[in-house]
Amino acid sequence: MRIQLAQRSEADELLGRSPLALLVGMLLDQQIPMEWAFTGPYTISQRLGHDLTAEEIASYDPEAFVALLADKPAVHRYPKSMAGRVQQLAAYLVEHYDGQPEKIWADAADGKELLKRLMALPGYGKQKAQIFLALLGKQLGVQPSGWREAAGLYGEEGSHRSVADVVDADSLGRVRAAKQEAKRAAKSQ
Repeated sequence: MRIQLAQRSEADELLGRSPLALLVGMLLDQQIPMEWAFTGPYTISQRLGHDLTAEEIASYDPEAFVALLADKPAVHRYPKSMAGRVQQLAAYLVEHYDGQPEKIWADAADGKELLKRLMALPGYGKQKAQIFLALLGKQLGVQPSGWREAAGLYGEEGSHRSVADVVDADSLGRVRAAKQEAKRAAKSQ
């Protein structure tokens, strides 16, 4: 299955071949449209002149990395804080996974362990970790036993709750409609 989260072929192609790009896109996916967030790793890689590596991002001069993300068009609405978060994520990956994000899920014994590993990532709370776990299971075939249960509602088959369920423009529209309905329901309580 081909990743289609950025809704731009070159950005989606990077997400499909680079686990780091996918993790960074998920990290950026807050307070901006999903497509903007998942285009972020492609924008960063274009500015660097090559695919992302955790080692390079972690060791990049922090002020220069902020400038890289803030350059127009900005990678995120909050380039300074998100640059710091991306660098923290990269440093964690270097320290704990030799800079290879796929090691997070490669040998996870089950869905609970994988969720725990994802929740340990800087910038990943439970909800973000569950959504990413669902994305791994639904779109990348990373399905340790119990992955759907660990992903919670995001792991449900046939749901349209999150980026894990976006595979084309139609499913993107369905996810947006479900999110709007959830917001309306929350406001009426």
